[in-house]
Amino acid sequence: MTIAMPSRRMILLGGLGATGALVVGYALWPSDRLEKADALAAKPNERFIANWIKIASDDTVTVVVPHCDMGTGIYTALSQMAAEELDADWSKVRVEAAPPDPLFANGALAEGFILEGQGLSPDSVPAFLRGTVDNAFRTAAAYVSVQTTGGSSAVRFTGVYGMRVAGAAAREMLIKAAAARWNVDPSSCVTKANRVVHAASGRSLGYGSLVADAAVYTPSSNPPLKPRSGYTLVGRNIPRVDIPKKVDGTTNYGLDVVQPGMMYAAIRISPVFGGKLKSVDTSAVERARGIKQVVRLDDAVVVVADRYWRARDAAAALDPVWDTAGNGAVTSAQIAQRHAAALAGNDLKKDIVRGEGADGLLGRRIVEATYAVPYLSHAPMEPMNATAVWRDGTLEVWSGTQDGLGARAFCAKTAGISLDKVTYHLMPMGGGFGRRLPGFFNFLEQAVKTAMAMPGTPVKLIYTRDQDMQHDYYRPNVTSRFKGALDGKGNVVAWVNDYTTDDGANTEAHIVYGIADQAIRTVKVATHVPVGPWRSVEASWHGFFIESFVDEMAHAAGRDPLEFRRALLVNAPRHLNVLDTAAEKSGWGSPMAAGRARGIALFECFQTIVAHVAEITVRPGGALKVDRIVSAVDAGMAVNPDGLTAQIEGGIVFGLTAALNGEITIDKGAVVQANFPDYEMVRLADCPQIEVHLIESDAPLGGGGEPGVPPVAPALANAIFAATGVRIRELPIRNHSLTLAAR
Repeated sequence: MTIAMPSRRMILLGGLGATGALVVGYALWPSDRLEKADALAAKPNERFIANWIKIASDDTVTVVVPHCDMGTGIYTALSQMAAEELDADWSKVRVEAAPPDPLFANGALAEGFILEGQGLSPDSVPAFLRGTVDNAFRTAAAYVSVQTTGGSSAVRFTGVYGMRVAGAAAREMLIKAAAARWNVDPSSCVTKANRVVHAASGRSLGYGSLVADAAVYTPSSNPPLKPRSGYTLVGRNIPRVDIPKKVDGTTNYGLDVVQPGMMYAAIRISPVFGGKLKSVDTSAVERARGIKQVVRLDDAVVVVADRYWRARDAAAALDPVWDTAGNGAVTSAQIAQRHAAALAGNDLKKDIVRGEGADGLLGRRIVEATYAVPYLSHAPMEPMNATAVWRDGTLEVWSGTQDGLGARAFCAKTAGISLDKVTYHLMPMGGGFGRRLPGFFNFLEQAVKTAMAMPGTPVKLIYTRDQDMQHDYYRPNVTSRFKGALDGKGNVVAWVNDYTTDDGANTEAHIVYGIADQAIRTVKVATHVPVGPWRSVEASWHGFFIESFVDEMAHAAGRDPLEFRRALLVNAPRHLNVLDTAAEKSGWGSPMAAGRARGIALFECFQTIVAHVAEITVRPGGALKVDRIVSAVDAGMAVNPDGLTAQIEGGIVFGLTAALNGEITIDKGAVVQANFPDYEMVRLADCPQIEVHLIESDAPLGGGGEPGVPPVAPALANAIFAATGVRIRELPIRNHSLTLAAR
């Protein structure tokens, strides 16, 4: 699995993690850091007691979350995990975002990513090294400015490696403080609902009255954690803390920022990626009403005005001349030809060879197919925007990104100043899906440079919807070629998969199915189109490829797709259970009316296994209706079942949009699509009935935001084949005819 973080930062983290392991003797959160945290983020009546937890004198517990809010519900889930270990009274728990400061860099996130990449878990670290490892990753995360939200990482990494430990450490410190006051053994004390209780004497003290004494103790890096059987908050459907403000409209997004004297900026960016601004005549625009300044950037021109619409209209009236960097004639068809040529060439790199590898195909019945997915835009409802002011060599910025600290560091680098001269206000986001991760901050760079051209004036840069869609970092287009071999009994015995990539081999191409002979190879295809993480990243295309080809193999073998998969999962009991649950809940195998059919698909990513069964209707004229999607999910356990269910539901709708309609095409080196009329979303009327069935298991906690996406497209395509005999090998589905004549 490739994580949704910039590779350079991960390389640095990995290296620093390794070198940091030589440092010894550091605890979870050295007490001197508590004083710094108090100075930075505590109110007068509050004190930090561990890295993510502060307690007020009135017993209020505030969980400081080192992630952003983009609608995933993690502020609630992470607070549940911390409050559970702290034995907090939920009615007194509050949540707030961590400041974008190195003091609150997310070492737990870095630790989770790095250990997972090494195939390790929290239990892999010996207790005596726990503090050393925590400190090493905290130092590394601060060094490379990590507060990232992405990769379905919040619960499974920050929650497991950070929030649970912080809550338990704080509880331990509060017990020590109470025991010292009563002069009793700490082991004779228990905690319940924000109080420490001495059972023998019946005395009790509230957390608020103990926090000052407790903060004197050094937080343990390896406190005892509750067993799952002792949970009272985790596993409950606690209402999300972010919803009320979103419902009543009081949540302020980046687009809502207003500053005294603020001006508005609209931008024209080179339509061809990599192009540069050669010249532009701005004389007429500069005389227009309300226009304050025209700023020339390397690859764009920005118009600043007293009203946004004046800036937008003036920017649209410009006629810039661009240098297209030699990419002005590139088309999607040419890129597809490059993919085909690469797969037919000699540059394929081996990833996996098992058994006889590709030789396993020899002398056997071969099934083969080639699939492709297009570029996709993130298309969040809130377009990219940032407000910045440059004043006396300092910078202040307001914007919603998926990494507050990383964004602050990026702004400092862009302005050529030190981090302490940048104040960054992390705003809630109206959608992210990977678009606002570090490494993909073109809108921040342009806002900072525009503000620096107008010292003392706050400037809000807003992309139009068209600019947003045409200057994204796109989900890559990928082509994947398969060959499989069947034995005389219809069992698949060999699997060969070659696919194009922009970034090397993807572990998502590795299959869970028990096939003896396997060869998986990759070939890089470079284009000028910028690409980046998109919800579920590599799983979004390999899920479609693999689960479609398994279905083709089942059909070639003359076997039911469910039973065909079951036979290949005898050594994968969790996957088999998820598959069986989805099949059972959907009524797999029961008769359906003419034109209706079911398709099934199974995929694991971000440590969560998901199976979808799609039920569809295809009318004789070819009209497709997705009637129902039944989902089974094993994420280990659900910290907040309602929240996990909502994430899977959202992933299904997101995946449906991509499967049915999603396509970014290139013509003359630029993106053709410009807005929702030609990049259509699934609408309420198109949304199927969705059922999500959560499965509890002893597996490590999995992610929730992304795993619902990958099985959608193959389940849908497999259902279409079952209903019509038309096999969808290239997305989106709307490009294919499903009429009777096409069958």
